[in-house]
Amino acid sequence: MALKKLSILFWQCLLLTASMVTSILPVLGKETANVTDKQPLLPQTAVNQVELSHEILNLSDMQSAFTSAAYLLKTPSNQNYVPELSQAVTPVVLVTDVKVNTTNKGIEVILVTPNSVKLSISLKTEGNSYVADIKNARLQLASGESFRSRKPAIGIASVILAPVDGNTLRLTVTGETAVPVVELFDSQTEGLVFGVTPTAITGQQPTPPQKIPPTESQQPPIELEVTAPPETGYNVPDASIGTRTNTPTRDVPQVINVISQQVIKDQHNQYIGDALKNAGVSQGGFPSSLQDRFLIRGFDSSNNILTDGLRNYFGGSEQAINISNVEQIQVLRGPASVLYGQAGLGGIINVITKQPLKEPYYAASFSVGSFNSIQPSFDIGGPVTSDQKVLYRLNGSYLSSDSFVDFYYQQRYQIAGALSWDINKNTKLTLNSSYEDFNQNLDWRGLPAVGTVLPNPNGKLPPSRFLGEPGIEDPQDTASTRLSYKLEHRFSENWSVENAFQAILTRVNDNPDLLPSRLEPDNRTLDRDTIAFRGPFVSNSYDLYTQVTGRFKTGSLEHQLIIGSEYAWINIHDAYSLPSTPAIDIFNPVYGKPLGSSIGDFQGGNKLDDLGVYAQDIIKLFSNLKLVLGGRYDWAGNTSFDQIPTSTSTSFSSQAFSPRAGLVYQPIKPISLYASYSRSFVPQTRLSANNNPFQPQRGTQYEVGVKADLLNDKLSANFALYDLTLTNNLTTDPNNTRFSIPTGEERSRGVELFVTGEILPGLNVIASYAYTDPRVTKDNSTPVGNLINLAPQNQASLWTTYIIPKGNLKGLGAGLGLFYVGDRQGDLANSFKLPSYVRTDAALFYRREQLDAALNFQNLFDITYFDTALSRNTVFYGNPFTVTFSLGWHF
Repeated sequence: MALKKLSILFWQCLLLTASMVTSILPVLGKETANVTDKQPLLPQTAVNQVELSHEILNLSDMQSAFTSAAYLLKTPSNQNYVPELSQAVTPVVLVTDVKVNTTNKGIEVILVTPNSVKLSISLKTEGNSYVADIKNARLQLASGESFRSRKPAIGIASVILAPVDGNTLRLTVTGETAVPVVELFDSQTEGLVFGVTPTAITGQQPTPPQKIPPTESQQPPIELEVTAPPETGYNVPDASIGTRTNTPTRDVPQVINVISQQVIKDQHNQYIGDALKNAGVSQGGFPSSLQDRFLIRGFDSSNNILTDGLRNYFGGSEQAINISNVEQIQVLRGPASVLYGQAGLGGIINVITKQPLKEPYYAASFSVGSFNSIQPSFDIGGPVTSDQKVLYRLNGSYLSSDSFVDFYYQQRYQIAGALSWDINKNTKLTLNSSYEDFNQNLDWRGLPAVGTVLPNPNGKLPPSRFLGEPGIEDPQDTASTRLSYKLEHRFSENWSVENAFQAILTRVNDNPDLLPSRLEPDNRTLDRDTIAFRGPFVSNSYDLYTQVTGRFKTGSLEHQLIIGSEYAWINIHDAYSLPSTPAIDIFNPVYGKPLGSSIGDFQGGNKLDDLGVYAQDIIKLFSNLKLVLGGRYDWAGNTSFDQIPTSTSTSFSSQAFSPRAGLVYQPIKPISLYASYSRSFVPQTRLSANNNPFQPQRGTQYEVGVKADLLNDKLSANFALYDLTLTNNLTTDPNNTRFSIPTGEERSRGVELFVTGEILPGLNVIASYAYTDPRVTKDNSTPVGNLINLAPQNQASLWTTYIIPKGNLKGLGAGLGLFYVGDRQGDLANSFKLPSYVRTDAALFYRREQLDAALNFQNLFDITYFDTALSRNTVFYGNPFTVTFSLGWHF
């Protein structure tokens, strides 16, 4: 029955999207009919990206195609509504570097591109020259507009790479006496490689015409798909989170942070919260090792987490995501409802998992560290079939660790796999799965503010103090299974469709949780409440979407259009009782007191769902001016049911439209200026005193900024100013204080600066600074002007590494990090503060060939600081000094 329902939902979403593009498809008939066996395979990474143009105009040079009356008169009447769509817009590939290396046969010429790309190459010979015309490519070198090398090797007179026109490059390799022998292949670590052997050295005769035809017209273009290896640098120029397609971040009119695999590896991060500190993301109510709760631009973003672009509905089971299966983490700052539906105002996080590889890869590592921490892991991948049409990836890890908190330890298991199948040259299917088990012996609930951040006449509480019940709370086990698929099909060079589905099935088996409730006036007796679970907590979430992507022209305007529909839902079931709980002396705890009789019981659950349709168009108005327009309409529902003491249910729904508009202008090639407006929505889950549902929370953002690609695209920088306003926030109803009214408002304004990339060969940096001023602006219970809790007004980070690139010490390196978090209010009443701190991290590396060894230090100077807080009764210390040694081997 469940399978039948999923099948019906799948076809409903597919038909809904199809109906939205019905008006477009007739125009595509001519294009679609041209799909043949020579169409390229679906790209692995950035083939289908937004790269509309790199030609830069000044504002004074711009001429609108629509200001000429003569032009309008020449337009045929049948084009007044839908212009001709048959003009293809082909992405242009940037060649950012040219390397000429000496080999034992001659030389190799390497054309370096920033991403995996498909290149169309035509070959010919002219006299003693081997000529390769590379279509849809453009040279972007710091040294000039062309590349020339004179006599790079015996028998080779010259190597020249120069533009033929705006979209074609010509590589000419000239032999001293005859045409050299050239082999063309792709490298997983370099780029597109031409292996050149001088005829004079080999003693071979010039290549016969049947192998290298004498004219271009006799040689069909060679189509190569060059797949880049996993990301090894700090600067990642493209991301999918901002547009639902892999797009250069400079073309998105919002801030996007990408934390690469290399950053994660260099810092030896174990949870995504550890990595997000590099992007100015604040920790929410729990430490990063316990739950994924975050604040972006001052607003809660706990449920704004995606996996491979698909929504994770946690439903109260937000256990920290293990990072061993994570390739990179993308952060879109500001509203994201235009593409992803209901989402908080501050931003959204996309976790990209490890995907299948075209080349065989085998890696294993083992780490040991403070608090008896051990973590073995493995990661393997490669082709399943000899034709590389079926690829796989499999990785797993185990983590066992004690803690600086008394009695607490945790164990984590994870195994994840991915399988991709190129069904034909236009269709690809990718399957992903993972299983994770998080076992902790206790539910760590922190310490009261009085005695930690606030003075207590009885003394100061040590960070190691545990105020639960070791025997009663042991253990807690959370098991989560993720299953997903993604089906992609290309109709033509410019039009494609993808359909994806994800299920996350979570089950929590938990003994009673003891929660601090109130510190008595003697400042040492802590009252506690207990939730005693009667059976497992179950949370099953699903996400299904279908999206059509197209590239076309209307007159002089170039478009990248997406139209899609999405249906996401979650089912939650829970049952518990509330036994009376003995208090505990926080300065002299006595454990083992029994729980009393139950004072209340609950059994029930929720179903939340969200159906949305969306469209977005990236329009190139001029070669250096792009307009981004988008909108999404959502229908959200919430049904809650209780089974104790009587069976009741409550259902209500809400609707919302979320627009976005942005403009990106490039006055010169490396610089993008942008401005944007966007909105978000989050459904309310409570009823008014009249038993009516509330309208959703609405968020509105205005943002301006500048993005820069520096040092030949090796270093990127982003500066932004923003203004966010959250309206329809619930506040106390003055006529009935047991209920709420939606008149509350909060506002956040701030400045952000981010720098990421390579400054010098071997010297990488990722740095951030954020000034955030998040305040309550309207409320009936919280004083207006109060700062939003847990959001630091000032936050900064700097992490830099240097690895010696050559010589006898090649592969030896070090890293240093400084992480500053300013004062934060511990609660919305602003009754106490978490003080500011600067934490210093460091690392030593040795990486040579297949060996990878590292020594990582966290909190190098062992400062005492406070990580986060839930309330005045729950404050969490940060980790003390820890050291981890890891040893890895890959081949």
